[in-house]
Amino acid sequence: MSTTSIYAQLVNAGGAWSTAYGPFVLRSALQPIFHRVADSVFDIHSFQGLVRAERNGETYPPSQFFPLVDPKDLSAVDSLLRSIHILNAGLLHRERAGVLVSFQPLLFTEAVELRHELDRIRLIAHEANLTPERIICDISAGSGNGQLMAGTVDQLRHAGLRVSMSNYEASEHDIQDVLALRPEFVRFDGDWVRDYLHDSAGFALLRVIVRQLQDEGIEPIFERIEDTWQVDLCLELGVTLLQGYAFARPQLTPTSFNMDYPEMLLPPGGPILAPPEGSGSPTRPSKASGAHHDTMQRQGRVFGKKL
Repeated sequence: MSTTSIYAQLVNAGGAWSTAYGPFVLRSALQPIFHRVADSVFDIHSFQGLVRAERNGETYPPSQFFPLVDPKDLSAVDSLLRSIHILNAGLLHRERAGVLVSFQPLLFTEAVELRHELDRIRLIAHEANLTPERIICDISAGSGNGQLMAGTVDQLRHAGLRVSMSNYEASEHDIQDVLALRPEFVRFDGDWVRDYLHDSAGFALLRVIVRQLQDEGIEPIFERIEDTWQVDLCLELGVTLLQGYAFARPQLTPTSFNMDYPEMLLPPGGPILAPPEGSGSPTRPSKASGAHHDTMQRQGRVFGKKL
């Protein structure tokens, strides 16, 4: 599959961008990453793009879909998925929120290939009315040798994009990679974080790691946070970027995130302002499920509005 042919299949219908690969329909799901802007006040910082592949009405998770992609098509499919995620995030027309998209250095090892791909990302961002710095390219820790990763990160930054590293587990190798590459964000592995939150020694270690990263100008993102007690402990650690079912589940595009979590009005140097009266936007999450929803309301967490 050529890059030209795969981009020709981009479809904007029903308020969302999608495409096809062979018999598969490829759609975007977006999951917000929330930023704590004040005590008990959260706003959407960015959206993570997630692929939803369907064939004959049957959904295929990424672990089943990608092995079915012809190896020679992987870079084109990877590029295509980034494009629909960026375009769908742009359809939300938020003023500040970014979009986090996966980027695999091993798919673009040649300088010309990498340069062309970064040009495509900037072009798609322009079409989505997103500035380059609102695009966060997520690289998995250990996805390539140090020289390849360093070169890729340099080129991403040269293109005006921001960088995150995922699957961070604070191993010696991970720490060395982070300090060498200095991404803007580090996404902590959700299972690893939950294990360490359960005991005092692990909690103390997390506090040290979070402080060390923030001192280096690197913002931690704790993901797969599922319960409110985990939210409280993460906030106690000083983590300001959080993602997980405790906040919002992924939604297929088009999403209801603008209704569920209206964007805050943040004038330069000014206080946090509520959305305009009569906007119809709820002050608390309406899509959380079951006990999570009830507990979040009891604890008075506010999304998109300060009471």
